This record gives sequence, structure tokens and C-alpha cells, in this order.
Amino acid sequence: MTISVTAERFRLAEVFTISRGSRTEAEVLTARVTRDGVQGAGECVPYARYGETLESVTAQIEGLAEGMSRQNLQDALPAGAARNAVDCALWDWQSKRSGAPVWQLAGLAKPRPLTSAYTLSLDTPEKMEASAAKHGSRPLLKIKLGTPEDMPRLEAVRRGAPKARLIVDANEGWTAEVYADLAPHLLRLGVELVEQPLPAGEDDMLGEIERPLPVCADESCHDRASLPGLAGKYDVVNIKLDKTGGLTEALALRDAAREAGYRVMVGCMVGSSLAMAPAVLVAQGAEWVDLDGPLLLGEDRDPPLRFEGSVIHPAEPALWG
Repeated sequence: MTISVTAERFRLAEVFTISRGSRTEAEVLTARVTRDGVQGAGECVPYARYGETLESVTAQIEGLAEGMSRQNLQDALPAGAARNAVDCALWDWQSKRSGAPVWQLAGLAKPRPLTSAYTLSLDTPEKMEASAAKHGSRPLLKIKLGTPEDMPRLEAVRRGAPKARLIVDANEGWTAEVYADLAPHLLRLGVELVEQPLPAGEDDMLGEIERPLPVCADESCHDRASLPGLAGKYDVVNIKLDKTGGLTEALALRDAAREAGYRVMVGCMVGSSLAMAPAVLVAQGAEWVDLDGPLLLGEDRDPPLRFEGSVIHPAEPALWG
């Protein structure tokens, strides 16, 4: 089996901004594994927050031995983007080689369409209100916040989308004091979940203050090894394949999190349909699904995942799995 990796870029439909910065394109790496004339593919998004670059993740993938199995891969690479791309490529290869879908190979139930959140980029209150109004018919909106001046933005989004369910993602941008001040207003405006309000590693205060609405661990939760450190601080875990290091660990984390009493959100980096396809399997039964990456793109894979509004359908074999 040979392993190759290619850098690719997908133009975004609009500038995408979070508390850490803005981007105009999705920069991804596509791993391909080939054996017996059959090729499988997987995608990852290297993330600077976790010390990853396109170059460093490429080097990790290129350094793998040929003939790598999914089982050996779990020890050969740490949880992260590189392992994700190769793990998903190996699942895809096994599916195409055997003629059986990945869900069947993994012992899962046949996947069904899911309703995904749609993310509103961080911007001025006026622009966020306009964006909320544009997408107000979507059932679930995710608001990017994470600055000390977030209340006007939140109020503006609620005006623009009075009927939509809301979740908030602070991307580690608040202090404990800011979050404590904002929490009653989040409840008043009907927010049902807040994602990573405090920086990972500086979130012990969440175990000491009231959590009047569910708090979700994103940057604080990578794989199963993260779970003991979340106890008493979080109610929900956000599972992303680029953090877990692929579908294999993501499924294991989902089961372990539920056993430990956490609710589950399945999220994504800004990537193409190839990155979302395996995440759709993990998201079956999740309380919150945030796999809107393809909806934020101005261009996508061919064939792409099929969306009907905010409803995402499982991948066709021509795309993945």
C-alpha cells in the first residue's frame, strides 16, 4: 500500500471570521492510499491552534511506512490532522476494496440524514443581524463570538432570527468573569448551548461556578484521554475528526463520552465534503450536529455531499465510504 498527500484549497463563499482571525479559503490536505488498484481518500485541516501547519502534517503523513494498517496507525501518529486524513483514507479503501459501506464495516446502523447548524461568522452587530435574517429560516444557527463586546452581536442575531435555535461558540475568547456576566443573557435570548467559553487549560472555574446552560468542551476535548480532565466542568463534548485523529478514535470517543454521562456534539473545521462524510457517521444520534463546512464554501468536491437546506445526507460511495 502506498500513501500520498496533496495540499488543496477551496474558496469560501464569504470571509469567515472567528475570535482568532479571518480566512477566505479552506486549506486542506488530501491523503490517498492505494493498493491492489484500489484507492481510498481522506481529508484533514491542519490547525495552527494545535501547532499544526500544512508542512508539518504533510511530513507526518509522508513519514508513515508503506503498508500501514488502521490498527498500527493509532500508535504511529498522535491524535490530530495527519492521523485523521490517513485513517479516513484507510476506511475508504477498505470500503471500496470490499464493496461494503463504512457504516457496515464499523458495525454501525445505516446512517440517516441529519440537521446541521449553520455558522454565522464574527462581524459587526449590523452585519451579523443581516446574516441572521438571511439564514433565519434554518432551524439551528451557531454564532461565533469570543470578544468582550459580544452582547450587541447576540442581541442583533436574535432580532434577525427570532425563531431559530441558537448555540454560541466563544473559541476560548472569554474570561470567567465575562462568561458569568453573559450567561443570564444567553438564557434570556434562548441560547441552548455555549461552546468553549474559557481557554483550554484555564477552565477550572467552570467547575466552581453555576452552569445555567450546557457548556461544551471543544479545544479542551481531543480524544478519550481528554475525558478525565473534563469532569465537573463540561456537560457536552464536541467531537471533531481532526482532533481525534480519525473516524476510528472518534467513534470510540463518542461511546466513552456517552458512558461517562456527556451529551455529544459533532463538529468540523472548515473543509470540504470529503472531510464531512465520515463525520456524518459519528454524528448519528448526536444532540447537536455542526457539519456545515461545505455550506461555507464557494467550491467543493465533485461529487459533494447533498444538502437540502440545513439537512445533510450521508455520502455517496463516489465521494467516500
